[in-house]
Amino acid sequence: MIKGDKILNGKWILSGGKIYDPFKEKYIEGNILISDGKFEKIVNQNYKDKDVNIFDCEGKIITHPFIDLHAHFREPGREDKETIESGCLSALYGGYTTICLMPNTEPPVDTPELIKFIIDKSKEYPVDILPIGAITKGQSGKELTEIGLMVKEGALAISDDGIPVEDSRIMRYALEYSKMFGIPVINHAEDVFLRSGAVMNESIESTKLGLPGSPPITESIMVSRDLMINKYVKSRMHVPHISSKESVELVRKYRETSDEVTSEVTPHHIYFNDESLSTFNSNLKVAPPIRSEEHRKALIDGLADGTIDCIATDHAPHNIEEKESDFMHSSCGMIGLETAFSSSYTALSKEKFSIEKIISFFTLGPSKVMNIKKEFLSPGKQVEVVIIDLNKEWKVTTDDFKSKSRNSGFIGHKLKSKVTSTIYGKDCFINQ
Repeated sequence: MIKGDKILNGKWILSGGKIYDPFKEKYIEGNILISDGKFEKIVNQNYKDKDVNIFDCEGKIITHPFIDLHAHFREPGREDKETIESGCLSALYGGYTTICLMPNTEPPVDTPELIKFIIDKSKEYPVDILPIGAITKGQSGKELTEIGLMVKEGALAISDDGIPVEDSRIMRYALEYSKMFGIPVINHAEDVFLRSGAVMNESIESTKLGLPGSPPITESIMVSRDLMINKYVKSRMHVPHISSKESVELVRKYRETSDEVTSEVTPHHIYFNDESLSTFNSNLKVAPPIRSEEHRKALIDGLADGTIDCIATDHAPHNIEEKESDFMHSSCGMIGLETAFSSSYTALSKEKFSIEKIISFFTLGPSKVMNIKKEFLSPGKQVEVVIIDLNKEWKVTTDDFKSKSRNSGFIGHKLKSKVTSTIYGKDCFINQ
């Protein structure tokens, strides 16, 4: 059972911080009073009570914890990389209390029984785990899963994440069935034939490094197909880990006439460009690949104008053997829960994004995409807050991760801002 670094028994005041409600998009004046892990009320600065403990938040921002629409915890099947428990701990230290889990485990989460297993297994942890079911049985791309029964057990979307649904007929059927239940379809957008054996973005950099490259249209061709089918069916389509300028332009175009298309971007795609791969750091080998500066800028523009709804980690743990081989043969993916907010803030604050806008990419944005009902500081209910120090600068080391894996491309990078505490009920997780 996960326990906080500090247990907040009795009465506590979160004192001195700026309180921001991202769902109402406004600041709240005063201090937060909690009692035995439940929110009691907002009190003024002069509130006195000899039985109240003080939790100093001076100079920090207090807001709702983050929601991640795209994470991999590897259970069942590859608990050597990550378990639900270790993933939840990683999430809490990164400021997350709601995680949507992708289904590409071993076996894939492609039945209502496995949806129930994930939900039941996660009940003991102070994180809301929301499973995403597979589109096709065994992620084979051939036969639809029991979508309705998975939704009944708690699946909030369907995806064959990591494996694109190549058959357009199957994609159409998936969109038609998901429409009956009001859930989005999430397709890993990649033309596998055009990608072939590529391991990075096709560019001048791939030529310099002598590595096979995947052109940006590898992604946008699949995005275009999916959006065209979705327009015909009139269902809900969510584009994951968008990485190319062309894909952003396609989503922007379709959103002019439809509000049933949403998209996400990862922290590593807005922080790095393909020049970062010059050291052959296999932790930067991801799918879709990190692209050129032109594409990175297009992603940031997409966030700025609302084309891209939110930031999702694509937290993808791998063990040492899979990542510390040569670049060609190492696995794709990096962990990201502990560094997501700081790396995004570092990248976006340079582009003059407000802190309120950045917080919205981690809270309001994802809640709207998946229709996740959240309320900040509801009287009588468990308190759920994250405390952020925007003035903190830190250099990422392997000691900063609670994940069972260490495959982060941010190791050695200096980041601005840090989640210093996450409080869920009585449990307070302190990240100094």
